Amino acid sequence: MSTEKTPNKTKKKNSKHTTKVRKKKKNKTKKLTASTIFKRIVLSILTLVLLVCVVGAGYLLAIIKTTPPLNVEDVLTLNQPSSLYDNKGELMDNLHTNEERYVITSDKIPDNLKNAFISIEDERFLKHKGIDIRRILGAALTDAKKMLTGKRGLHGASTLTQQLLKNTVLTNEVSIKRKVKEIYLALDLEKQLNKDQIITAYLNTIPLGGQVYGVEAASLLYFSKSTSDLSLVECAYLAGITQAPTYYSAYNEDNKKDPSRYINRTLTVLSKMHELGYISESDYNQGVEDINNGKLVFKPSKKDFRLNYEWFVYPAVSQVKRDLKEKYKYTDEEVSRLIVNGGLKIYTTMDRKLQNFTQKTLDKYENLHVGNSETYDENNIPLLQASATIIDYRHGKVLAMVGGRGKQLPQSNNRAYDDLRPIGSTTKPLTVYGPGIDQKIITAATVTDDAPLSPELTKKYPAYAPPNILRNSPDQYLGLIPAREGLMYSKNTCSIINADTIGLKTGISYGEDLGLVYNSASKTSIATVALGQFNNAPNDRDGGNTYKLAAAFGSFGNDGDYVEPLLYTKVVDSKGNTILKSKPKEKHVFSPQTAYIMYDLLKGPVNFYGGAPAKWSDMPVAGKTGTTTNAKDLWFAGLTPYLSGSVWVGYDNPKTVFGGSGTVCANLWGKIMAKAHKNKEVKDLEEPEGIVHVAVCEDSGKLPSDLCSNDPRGNRIRDELFIEGTEPHETCSTHVIGRINRINNKLAGPNTPALLTQNRVFLNKKYPNPLTKDYMYVLPHSQDDYTDGASPELSPPNINEESEVEIPNNNGPFEESSPEPPPVDETDSILKPNQ
Repeated sequence: MSTEKTPNKTKKKNSKHTTKVRKKKKNKTKKLTASTIFKRIVLSILTLVLLVCVVGAGYLLAIIKTTPPLNVEDVLTLNQPSSLYDNKGELMDNLHTNEERYVITSDKIPDNLKNAFISIEDERFLKHKGIDIRRILGAALTDAKKMLTGKRGLHGASTLTQQLLKNTVLTNEVSIKRKVKEIYLALDLEKQLNKDQIITAYLNTIPLGGQVYGVEAASLLYFSKSTSDLSLVECAYLAGITQAPTYYSAYNEDNKKDPSRYINRTLTVLSKMHELGYISESDYNQGVEDINNGKLVFKPSKKDFRLNYEWFVYPAVSQVKRDLKEKYKYTDEEVSRLIVNGGLKIYTTMDRKLQNFTQKTLDKYENLHVGNSETYDENNIPLLQASATIIDYRHGKVLAMVGGRGKQLPQSNNRAYDDLRPIGSTTKPLTVYGPGIDQKIITAATVTDDAPLSPELTKKYPAYAPPNILRNSPDQYLGLIPAREGLMYSKNTCSIINADTIGLKTGISYGEDLGLVYNSASKTSIATVALGQFNNAPNDRDGGNTYKLAAAFGSFGNDGDYVEPLLYTKVVDSKGNTILKSKPKEKHVFSPQTAYIMYDLLKGPVNFYGGAPAKWSDMPVAGKTGTTTNAKDLWFAGLTPYLSGSVWVGYDNPKTVFGGSGTVCANLWGKIMAKAHKNKEVKDLEEPEGIVHVAVCEDSGKLPSDLCSNDPRGNRIRDELFIEGTEPHETCSTHVIGRINRINNKLAGPNTPALLTQNRVFLNKKYPNPLTKDYMYVLPHSQDDYTDGASPELSPPNINEESEVEIPNNNGPFEESSPEPPPVDETDSILKPNQ
């Protein structure tokens, strides 16, 4: 038994020993693990901090290395406003743009004003080297407390030196990158300028409310006096509003009711000045007393902020900004600062004499020939407005641009350049006839039926289905007419038919290439392409203006090349370097042959229809009138062998111009162009190669048959221009011979006596319509029902009745001349209310 019990005892002892060892090892492991983890955490934090410092230092170093060297001239050259010159190099005006600033020298700035800004904005300004370490640490502590307590807003730590750099060579971007650049450049600037130079430059750049920059402009705004004449409390007020100009402004409506906000702020500035020893106790007490006694009085200056030739200046500056950004990759803020502070000289394309004449011509109410008497708004600005633009279309140079009538408010709506309106029938050459001829879909001889739309088209465009048939103005239809006459008489029906033939997308594409603007609704509207009735939604304006139309029509005189209008020729910086030259941007829109044919077609409206007042002397003129629905917009756009131009008349809030039509603008256009062409030689454009002259029948657009010269109205054969290869090769089938009963004008039947029958020349039309002027010349569709032994039904004598001849000759008694042109009073697009 003893031998059996011993192993069990041994096992128990070993088991106890093993358990003790394991416990010791476990405790030791626990202690080592905790210690190791702690050390590792500390080491990780130190490593992370070191890594962040290394990466941060590398990042900061990279920013500093990529920061361009500081050019002190960029900070100090604030006394060089940009200026504009006309095409003769004579000064037009210095530029305000959107910032009002008057730069003054240090001796014109009172010490009280300098010290007031130092006291409230940067009290250690005279001691630090560009950055204030104490202020930075204090701001960091304040910001930390705000974060812990959940308060909003961060405490600024920029010195006046840093703020000066931000106002001149840096941007207002909130980023670490910009802040690093600012600190680096501030340290550099302090080495190059003394404190007085820095504070003077700062006081000339600080924004002090709205468009006002610098203490001189602010002094005029609030006190109507120069900075040198400011009192102590006035100096304290200007320094006090810097932190929040709108919040502390005396012109703030809330502050007018309760001025305590800016009063307390001014008292704070005075207190700080006294605390820092800039003013004595007696000066401080006197200042407080003056404020309490109401001696802080505001008197705004009445300054006319208008520029000479604003209609031309602001668009020219806009083009310069665009091109500077494109060439030098400037941001909007950088290019605006360059325009304001850079001392640029902008040489424009403006012809001063023509600009002045254009303005006077539009201003004179008697030149408009509408209404009874002039009416004005509350600012004494004429309610009836107008605009005009004249361009040297080969080089794209805008010679004159007027955006309104009368003495307008500063930076008013520029109706010639910025505004967009429906352009009425001036669109027809640009988006219907020009594209159709250019695509060789139609020709100048293509015939359409000036009549209510066919069943096929009314089904496609139900808005024009009876009873809302598409109408012309005047309310008449001529019947079969060629494209030349369709454009000359501005026939809406012909324009709709041809626009449908070439396709909306094609018309829109040409319009966009010529500078017109289409919103999504207009792009799907036949009325937009054919009649110029743009959607023009208030929040999505589209259409055109005189600036756009003058350039578009210029393409017809420039071999079909559209040249984007130019408003300046070059820009020179303050050191005399030419930093920008304008280059005409051309786009080939029409072939030279199309352009010339369109130029020839557009002579028709001027020589024979509503554009007649645009003509003067013997100078060739081509152009088109335009009148939108209810005569709300009146237009004329055209060209000569030298220049192109456009004129608009209407109201800012569209309404009918009573007694108005496109002839109003044609008359104004003629007066302005006569001035622009003074002493210019009378000449015409040369016909390019690739055009052929072919005799055609004007009722079919095809080669004439013998019948075409024996039409009851006379000879219908006309010479027409074609792009070579598009001339007709088929013979006219529109003129036909019909044998009729000359008593009742019906087609002769088998029983009609020979004594009553007669052969006549008629027009063969698919859809004869009694509303058309040529209906009486259309082949009858009904047949004579004469029977033996019965007397024929007598009808009143027809206008075609004649003596017994087979075919009337041109000198016969029934010859009638071509239809008389409609009256010149024009309303191109008459649409129903649902349009």
